[in-house]
Amino acid sequence: MMRNRGTALTLAALLLAGCTLAPRYERPQAPVSDQWPAGPAYVQEETDGAAAAADLAIDAFFTEPRLVQVIDMALASNRDLRTAALNVERARAYYRISRAELLPKINATGTGYKGRVPADLSSSGSAMTVEEYNVNLGITAWEIDLFGRIRSLKARALEEFLATEAARRGARILLVSETAGAWLTLAADTETLDLAQSTLATRQVARDMVARRVEVGLAAEIDLHQAQTQVDEARSAVARLTAQVAKDRNALNLLAGGPVPEELLPRSLDEMTVLPDLAAGTPSEILLNRPDIRQAESRLKAAYANIGAARAAFFPSITLTGTLGTASSELSGLFDTESDTWSFAPKISMPIFDPRTWSALKVTKVDREIALAQYEKAIQTAFREVADTLASRGTLQEQLDAQASLVRATAEICRIAQARYDAGAMIYLGVLDAQRSLYAARQGLIAVRLADMASRIRLYAVLGGGQTTAEPREENE
Repeated sequence: MMRNRGTALTLAALLLAGCTLAPRYERPQAPVSDQWPAGPAYVQEETDGAAAAADLAIDAFFTEPRLVQVIDMALASNRDLRTAALNVERARAYYRISRAELLPKINATGTGYKGRVPADLSSSGSAMTVEEYNVNLGITAWEIDLFGRIRSLKARALEEFLATEAARRGARILLVSETAGAWLTLAADTETLDLAQSTLATRQVARDMVARRVEVGLAAEIDLHQAQTQVDEARSAVARLTAQVAKDRNALNLLAGGPVPEELLPRSLDEMTVLPDLAAGTPSEILLNRPDIRQAESRLKAAYANIGAARAAFFPSITLTGTLGTASSELSGLFDTESDTWSFAPKISMPIFDPRTWSALKVTKVDREIALAQYEKAIQTAFREVADTLASRGTLQEQLDAQASLVRATAEICRIAQARYDAGAMIYLGVLDAQRSLYAARQGLIAVRLADMASRIRLYAVLGGGQTTAEPREENE
């Protein structure tokens, strides 16, 4: 028994002394500037005291209660996010399987045999009945991980798990931003539909007034036809926007994972509370907070670990099979002191010539280069997304001011044109042009207001906001 314990301790020491042949990982230099772009497009207001996106929880950034409830519905019921969460659980299970390969698999077996041996085969020369009973506890083909093949595979599985977890967090951020964007789009289109309906009512009144002027000879018949074109354009816009609002609701329901209650739906952009300003920070801070960057880096680390497993294939592998048990020709004597049995069968396999191992190593090195290129591309893509959003934020306030001024100016033109037409100093075509310009300007103002709010949400997402869960940690070894 002491001898068995000594053997077990020796094997444990060999296992703990196992190393890996994976190359040492060092984070690559980010292939982007350490500062955000500057220029006229990036001029922004002073944002002293603005919060970092990663520090703002969802309900701290979105303060409109109805929108927060819709986002909560999406986080709880969206099928894409649920699939991402299940992928994390599957990756976690694969990691546990890889980690368990370091430990021996212990089996307990019990067998019994009873048979008749004929006389011509019996050692005694007469027929006899043979009985044999065995109870064994042992391990089968346990690989001693001297060169880190199993440890490298375990490290790869861990990094794949962390990459999947990062993908889930990225899917969560994307879902939050898409749900908020769909809610705002529905609000903008609903407001535009209300504008089209009120415009239709106004143009119908104007057409009726023109018809009365034509009847008494104060206006030409062409004025009536021109007024009718205004009514028909508005009717067409109402029909088109009615269908668009229905599609917007369908899109929001899909993101939310089910029908959104009527009381949670918006009617106009005015119902949306002002979103807080965000501090852009430095590119290095953003790269640390983006889940897609962490996902790409975990995949790069997994590629490094895979090289270690491929290198280990060039070295000998040692497996152990051993049992400890008891055997007896009678069931009653199975546990007697003299019935102990044991076996110990180490096996070493030395690779001599296998060209596939060299090709496999080459594949893992190419995979590492691919993962490195994908990691660098993820950084560049993230940098561009943030820079583009900052460029939009830098000019949207100017667009808002200009569009609001345009609405006021065209409204005044429309008022003056209508007054001159009523006084007989202008043909109706001038009123027609003024009304079309006013309608287009009001539509444009709604579009710019939507773009302003959407850009704030976009900035929140690309800066890594919306993360409310803790960082994944490696499980205890």
